Amino acid sequence: MNPELDLRTVDREALLAIMAKQQATIAEQRATIDQLRQRLAALEQASGGGKRSMPGNKPTTSAQPPQEKPPRKKRDRGFGRLRMVPTRRVEHAVDRCMDCGTPLDGGWVQRTREVIDIPVVPAQVTEHVFVMRQCPSCGRRQMPQAAEEGMAAGRQRFGTNLVSLIVTLREEGRLPFQRIQWYLATVHQLRVSVGGIVNVVHQAARRMRPAVAAVVEQVRGSPVVHADETGWRQDGRNGYVWTFSTPTERYFARRGRNKEVVDEVLDESFGGVLVSDFYAAYNHYPGLKQRCWAHLLREVHDLKVVYPDDAALGRWADAVHRLYTEAKTFTHPQAKQRRNAQLRMEQQLLAICRPFLQDPSAPQRKLCQRMERFRKELFVFVADPAVPADNNRAERSLRHLVISRKISGGTRSAQGSESRMTLASLFGTWRARGLDTFQECRTLLAAPQL
Repeated sequence: MNPELDLRTVDREALLAIMAKQQATIAEQRATIDQLRQRLAALEQASGGGKRSMPGNKPTTSAQPPQEKPPRKKRDRGFGRLRMVPTRRVEHAVDRCMDCGTPLDGGWVQRTREVIDIPVVPAQVTEHVFVMRQCPSCGRRQMPQAAEEGMAAGRQRFGTNLVSLIVTLREEGRLPFQRIQWYLATVHQLRVSVGGIVNVVHQAARRMRPAVAAVVEQVRGSPVVHADETGWRQDGRNGYVWTFSTPTERYFARRGRNKEVVDEVLDESFGGVLVSDFYAAYNHYPGLKQRCWAHLLREVHDLKVVYPDDAALGRWADAVHRLYTEAKTFTHPQAKQRRNAQLRMEQQLLAICRPFLQDPSAPQRKLCQRMERFRKELFVFVADPAVPADNNRAERSLRHLVISRKISGGTRSAQGSESRMTLASLFGTWRARGLDTFQECRTLLAAPQL
C-alpha cells in the first residue's frame, strides 16, 4: 500500500485492491507458519519427542494429563538412624502452672530427645588389701592368691583395662607415646611418664609372644602364604619388615633382606604355595610359587608410557594383557583340564615373548626374559583356583605399618622393633579376622600366664 494514499478520499476500487493485497499477505504468512510448525515437529521427533520452547516464547506444556508416579518400592528394612538403648533417663516436667501456680503431676510424653555424650572419668585407683588369716585348728596361715589373677597385667601397677587401652592406642590408633600421655592426662586425669607408657607396651608385648608363636604355626600350616617386605629404620639404620600373610593371619618380623628370612619363617613344615613378587630371596623356595601379576602388568604399563610410539611394544603389551585376562576368566571343575590350561598358557606366553628375547633394541627385552624365566610360576592360579594371581594381600597387610613408619620414622631400639612387630602381628591377625582388637587384647592380658 502506498503510504501517501489517503484512505478517507480514495475510491472504492482502490480500497478493494488494498484489501485483496492484505489477504494475500496473510495467507502467505499462515503458510510460512505451518511450514515452521512442521519443521519444529520433525525436530522434536528426531530428538526423542521432547518439546522445546522457541527463544523468547513461553515453554510449551504437554497436552496429556500428568501421569501418577508408581508407589515407592518397600524396603526390606529401614535405613534411618536407629536410636541407641538409653543408659540414663531424665524427665523434664513443669511442677506448677505458669499462670496460676497450681501444683501439677502426672502428664504424658510429648516428645523425646536423644543426647549422646561421653563422661570425663578420672582413673580409678584401687588399693587391694590382702589379709593373712590363721586356721585355729591346724595353725596354718593362709592368704588368697587366686584373687590377683585378672587384676593387673603382670606384676605392674597398671590394670588390664588401662594396659589394653595404651596398647590399642599405640598399635591400632598409631599414636605416638606423647599423644597417649596427653590423652590419659586430659580424659582420665592420669599422669604417666612417657617411659612408663613405653614400659607398659614392652611388657604387654612380652606376654603376647606365645600368641604370636601360635600365629606363625598357623601361617606354616596354611595352603597359601603371601610374602612381601618393606623398609623399616631402627635407630637410624635401614632394615626391612617382612610380612607372611594368610586370609586370617598376619605375621611381621624385622630382619635383613636376605633369603634366610624365608627359611626362618617358612621352615620345612610349610608345603603350600608361596605368593610373592619377583625378588630373588624367594627363588630358592623349593615348593610351588605364584609370582605377582600386578607387579608384572605395572611394569608393562610403565614401558608403554616411556615408549608411546612403539607399535611393536603396544601389540606385545596387548597380547600379554589378553593372555592374562583369559587366564583370570578360565574356570573348569576338573583338575586335569585346569593343569592342561596352565601348560598351554605357559607356552602361549613364551611364544609372545620369544621374538624379543635376543633383540637388544626391544624395550620389552628384559621383561620378556623375566617372563620366560618365571613362566612356570605365573599360571599356578589357573591350576589351583585357591591361589590368587597377585600379591595384593601382602601389600595390604603392610599398609598399616607403612603408615606408622611415615608417622614415627621407625623404632629406636631392637626391643622397640620386637615389641612393634609382636603387636603388629597380633593386632593384624585380629583385624583380618574381623575381631574387636581392644576386647581381644583385654582378654589375652587378663588370661592367667602359664
